[in-house]
Amino acid sequence: MRNSFAIAMAVLVTTALLGGVAGTAAGAQPTMSTDRPAAAGTTAGAVETADVPAQTDDACGFPVEMTDATGTTITLNESPDRITTINPSAAQTLWELGEQDRVVGVSRFALYLDGAGERANVSAEFGASVERVVDTEPDLVLAPNSSSADVEPLREQGLTVYHFPAATSVDDIAEKTEVIGRLVGACDAASEANEEMCDAVDAAEERTADIDRPAALYPLGGGYVAANDTFINAIMNAGGVDNVAAAEHTGYPQLSDEVILETNPELILVTDSEAAILDQEPYASTTAGTEGNYVVMNRNYLNQPAPRSVIVSTTTLSEAVVEIQADAEGSTDGSSDDAEDGSSSDGEDGSTGDGEDGSAGDGEDGSTGDGDTGAESPGFGVVAAALALLATGLLARRE
Repeated sequence: MRNSFAIAMAVLVTTALLGGVAGTAAGAQPTMSTDRPAAAGTTAGAVETADVPAQTDDACGFPVEMTDATGTTITLNESPDRITTINPSAAQTLWELGEQDRVVGVSRFALYLDGAGERANVSAEFGASVERVVDTEPDLVLAPNSSSADVEPLREQGLTVYHFPAATSVDDIAEKTEVIGRLVGACDAASEANEEMCDAVDAAEERTADIDRPAALYPLGGGYVAANDTFINAIMNAGGVDNVAAAEHTGYPQLSDEVILETNPELILVTDSEAAILDQEPYASTTAGTEGNYVVMNRNYLNQPAPRSVIVSTTTLSEAVVEIQADAEGSTDGSSDDAEDGSSSDGEDGSTGDGEDGSAGDGEDGSTGDGDTGAESPGFGVVAAALALLATGLLARRE
C-alpha cells in the first residue's frame, strides 16, 4: 500500500515568488523610509527565523517611501485603500494579514482564496492584463518576482507598483511579509504572521530532529524539479527530508530520466492524491515508486511563498516523515503497515490535500493538479522558445 498523506485545511491565504528577475538589480533588497522614526530592532534585511521582525504599527505611518527589487523608489502618501495583486502569493499574504477587504484585483491562481472570486481577475493568457489592472483603479499594485515583465507597462500607465525579489528561503518570505505589512500599514499583523511561521518551522525541525531524513524529490512534470536556492527546497529541509536535486542543481532544472534514476529518491512530494506520477517512468523505477512512498502536499501552499504556505507545508511534510518512519519500524517488527484506525493513506477525513472546500486550488482554469504536473513546469533556464513561452504563463502558479 502506498504511504500518502493529505492536508485538509481551510484555504485562507495566497502569496507569490519564484522566477528570474529580468531587468532588476540582482540581489536588491527593499528599503524604506518614513516621516516617523523606525521602531527599535526593525531592519529591512533578511529576518532570521529565530528573530521575528520587531516593527509595529507605531512605526507604520504614512507617507512611506520604499525601494523595490527594480531599484525604483515608490511613495505612498496614505494607506492604500485599493490594492491589486498580479500573482497569488501577495494575495495570500494580504488575506493572512486580514487585509483582503482592500484587495480589488487578483490573478486567476489566487481565486482559491475565500472571497477572491468576487474580485476582478486581472490575468491575461500569460502574466497580467494591463487593461484589467488599470480598470481596478488601484492605489497600489503588488508584483511578485515572476511578473517582472508586467511592471514597466503598468508604471507607464501611472500606477504605483512594488516589485518583489525572488524568495528562496523562509527568511526571504518573512522579509516579504514585513514589507507588505509596511506598505499597507499592517505591521503588527505581519509580525504575528512571521512569528507563527517561525514557530511552525521550529516545531517541524524539532519533530524530525531524531529521525532518519529520507531522500526526497518534488517533480514539477516534464523532468523539471525543485532544487537548491528555492523556497520549496527550504520547506523540504525544514520538513525533515533531504532534497536529492539540491546537491548539484539550483533553481528549477530539467533533469533527464537517467539523472532522476541516479538520484533515486525514497520519497516523492506530489500535489495530486492519486500520485499518478509514481506510475510513470522514471519515477516508477525509483525507490519511492517501487515502494509507493509519497506525501500529498497542498499545491497552493507548497508553490506560493507566504507564511501560511510555510506553516502548512512544513507541518504536513514533517508529520508525514515521522509517520513513514514509524510505519517502517512497525513493518520491521512484523506489524501491519496499515494504521490501527483503518484510515486511508490520504488522511483521516479523506481529503485530497487541495483545501477542505474541495477546490482544486489552481483558480478558474479548471485544472486539478493531477499527477503529471507538467502544466506547472516553471521552465527556468530553458532556451527553446516554445518552452520559454510555456514557462512564462505557468510560473505565475508559483508566485
